[in-house]
Amino acid sequence: MYQYDELDHEVVQNRVLQFRHQMERYLNGDISEEAFLPLRLQNGLYVQKHAPMLRVAVPYGMLSSTQLRMMAKICRDYDRNYCHITTRQNIQFNWVELTDVPDILDELASAEMHAIQTSGNCIRNTTSDPLAGVVDDEVTDPRPYCEIIRQWSTLHPEFAFLPRKFKIAVIGAEEDRASIRLHDIGLRLVRSDSGELGFNVWAGGGLGRTPMLGSLIREFLPQTQLLGYLKAILRVYNRYGRRDNKYKARIKILVSSLGTEEFTHQVEQEFERNYAADPQLSNEEISYAQSFFSAPDYEPFEADSDLPVPISAPESYHRWIERNVRPHKQHGYRIVTLSLKYFGQAPGDITTEQLESIAELADRYSFGEVRTTQQQNIVLTDVKRTDLFNLWHEINRLNLATPTVGTLIDTVCCPGGDFCNLANARSLSVNAAIQQRFEDLDRLYALGDLSLRISGCINACAHHHIANIGILGVDKNGEEFYQITLGGQTGRQSGIGKVLGPSLPHDKVAPAVERIIEVYLEARSSATETFTTTYQRLGKAPFKERVYATGL
Repeated sequence: MYQYDELDHEVVQNRVLQFRHQMERYLNGDISEEAFLPLRLQNGLYVQKHAPMLRVAVPYGMLSSTQLRMMAKICRDYDRNYCHITTRQNIQFNWVELTDVPDILDELASAEMHAIQTSGNCIRNTTSDPLAGVVDDEVTDPRPYCEIIRQWSTLHPEFAFLPRKFKIAVIGAEEDRASIRLHDIGLRLVRSDSGELGFNVWAGGGLGRTPMLGSLIREFLPQTQLLGYLKAILRVYNRYGRRDNKYKARIKILVSSLGTEEFTHQVEQEFERNYAADPQLSNEEISYAQSFFSAPDYEPFEADSDLPVPISAPESYHRWIERNVRPHKQHGYRIVTLSLKYFGQAPGDITTEQLESIAELADRYSFGEVRTTQQQNIVLTDVKRTDLFNLWHEINRLNLATPTVGTLIDTVCCPGGDFCNLANARSLSVNAAIQQRFEDLDRLYALGDLSLRISGCINACAHHHIANIGILGVDKNGEEFYQITLGGQTGRQSGIGKVLGPSLPHDKVAPAVERIIEVYLEARSSATETFTTTYQRLGKAPFKERVYATGL
């Protein structure tokens, strides 16, 4: 993973010092609340319902064991012994004291971390495939390009105050594990017919109150022209994006209002005028970035057949192998997902003890590195298959071996009304009610892969629009109601779910999900037909009829 150089340390430390002075002036009354707002947001500091919340950047989801231990230290010293993994692969501390934030930022800097641009109308944390570099279906590893974008965009003066927040995702694989078409800019690494490396470029994706899929605006962009083309897109957006209405300020609205063809024309014109003749990014710079992401020192294995399972292995181990372990491109190694979705726990929450233990396990089993995922789990990417049984024993003790990855109860869920000022309704209690109905693993596995996402408000932090079953909290005259969407998807194809019908009160949501599942099981053509395929074949009518039947 990327290591800070002397300049990186200096920039981040200066930012910490700057914010410390800004905080002192604010607390002394020398800076107004209004003036302090953008200053704290661009340092990741929110004021939530119960306490300030600090969002820490985790670039493209990569953390070292040293950084995990720092997260644990902050949990213990400044929070309530836990933190939260977000759908942008960042980490949030929900119970910090305002006056402690400069000290927290100082400690983060010592572990080569920061909270810069994790909020505000700027370019946010660049996300990527959590399996980057370890899967077979990649054209090439996208992480060096994520790092190039991160260094270019951090504290970029021209793009510090955009019309609205701006998000970029980069992948290098056929399978889209970063939902690139739901970002302001989505990039997929591809090779041209001549073998040249470059990008497909999408623009104008986003969720929120107006969910849209990004449009393909460049079929092939040579890799050396990456930064110039990103600048062209951002300049067009900065010039024409709506600043008079925050609900229409995202680039998706600009692309929609201009039309893909005209927006593309504007970008290409800006690019040709200012950047096409100057690549902005040399092959030497790309090679330098790639040097930080070389493969670890893997042990050689001649074959990759499965090892005999230990006689003492219980059924729960077999289920964990089936659900939470996947192939690795290197013979003899596996990719392991540590589930943060065990029963009774808020999805994505992780304790001090778990952080410290994962750091130890990462050192022993995965070359000292872990990944955070958009599904709010943690991945160990380089585990020897000979170590799987021992690792399972260790994480089982930590409640991190729940064998449910990809199932209905591998829920992506925002903190909702229990924590967030913006939320219209609770989300955690809805998730708990649904979990209780699907605790039986045999029943759960019979459903196959099935995604559920729950957002507490229209900002859609849990990305409910792209779930097979999405749930959105809405306000009706001060009461909590929930809108259900069906048919969303992401991966090889992206799709936005359709609203099923009128919103439901809190106590009717879990029964409604149960009825949706009943229709699916009754109507699917075979045990292997997915929920998405069944829904696309049937349409929403039979689901709607069952959900809104008398007596729900």
